[in-house]
Amino acid sequence: MKFGKLDNIEGIDFTLPPDHRVNQNFNRNEHDEFRIYSGGTMWGIKQWKGTYFPVKAPVSSFGEHYCKQFGCIELNATHYRIHPPETISKWKAMAPNDFKFCPKWPQLITHYRRFTNSEGLTDEFLNAISHFEENLGPCFIQLPPNYTTKYADRLKNYLASLPRDIEIAIELRHPSWFDSDTDENIWEFLSVHGIGSVISDTAGRRDAVHMALTAPFVVLRFGAYQLHPSDQKRWQDWIDRMKEWKKMGMQSFYLLMHQPDSLLTPESCAIFGDMVEEQMGLKVKSPQRITLQGDLFP
Repeated sequence: MKFGKLDNIEGIDFTLPPDHRVNQNFNRNEHDEFRIYSGGTMWGIKQWKGTYFPVKAPVSSFGEHYCKQFGCIELNATHYRIHPPETISKWKAMAPNDFKFCPKWPQLITHYRRFTNSEGLTDEFLNAISHFEENLGPCFIQLPPNYTTKYADRLKNYLASLPRDIEIAIELRHPSWFDSDTDENIWEFLSVHGIGSVISDTAGRRDAVHMALTAPFVVLRFGAYQLHPSDQKRWQDWIDRMKEWKKMGMQSFYLLMHQPDSLLTPESCAIFGDMVEEQMGLKVKSPQRITLQGDLFP
């Protein structure tokens, strides 16, 4: 996660800010089946062989083993090209029913065409990811870093054209979106249209930790630091906030874990899952180490 990445986090205040003002409008009954998912950003990590993947697992099987171990994935592959339905169906076939793919919107739409003349591409993308069926989690639109509130009307027109039968979230990046004096009504707009707002918890961009609830699901992109003590403290803060949001009617929470080179993603998700289960009594699907024989430890 390069967005807001700092090499030195000494002195960074990771304290979560208070809820955004728009959350005053988020008043729903507590959901009986609140679910928490955690996962990483890729499955092709050879260093996981022998610890989280069977030691003799061929690379072609990594996706299947990943889906067995984690609850979700930030699917960046869809950002770089629109894959045909056959590929999506192949990925779906790897996953158990409780796994969720969180595909990133194609950069051809977001970064190159910048939401203009994109109707055909959008239809193509939505048709493709519909083949995930019950394994489709929130899809998220990542804005270019230089996409400012100057283009708010264009963005809103595009978002308003999207279907409402799938979960869609948007990651705002330019600082202008977080300046309450410029475009406060973006949050109201997202709320009205049921579009989620991705929260990016990263050291160098604390403004992006906006804490706005605009839909009954939350997508958190978490920039971690190799199990530095601050990682676990920050997970604790998020669990504390989740307890509050659950009471407000939030239905699902997706933690997309970003560890350098993804090497410690399994350990991170496992620690987070244990913390959630201990404190909230909720089971979070998270990686389990395997024996030399390739079986999961009990």
